Amino acid sequence: MSVAFRREGDDEHLEPKFELPIPAGPNLVTERGLALIAARVEALEAQLAGLSDETEIKRLKRDLRYWGTRQATAQVMPPPEGAAVAFGSTVTFSLNGKDRTVTLVGDDEADPAAGLLSFTAPLSRALLGAEVGDELDFGGKDGAIHVLHVGA
Repeated sequence: MSVAFRREGDDEHLEPKFELPIPAGPNLVTERGLALIAARVEALEAQLAGLSDETEIKRLKRDLRYWGTRQATAQVMPPPEGAAVAFGSTVTFSLNGKDRTVTLVGDDEADPAAGLLSFTAPLSRALLGAEVGDELDFGGKDGAIHVLHVGA
């Protein structure tokens, strides 16, 4: 029989399952971010304990590998000090005439809709080091961001 008509099994036609990608760079976290990661690891371990479905077990183990790695590599950053925007700072700024407030946090803690922005996001990178009154270039526009307040 030709190899073209041979089928080894159903598994060969399934989509491959890849590891969850780890963001590049250091794994900086706030105290809150570290607690969220620890809670995720604990929840996944609890879910695994009662499972018998192999597919679900594989999925949860993959997720657990990701969160275990994130927990092991986490670098808790001290609260920001000084007047300049740093990791953990809460910043109020005007962008294109609209005021916004964001807090710069770790990749796994980020939730832009809740005002938690990853420190690796382009907007965060533009804000890092800025102080109240600074005009910053962003999105190809000169002075697009005006920093209004920086807090811890």
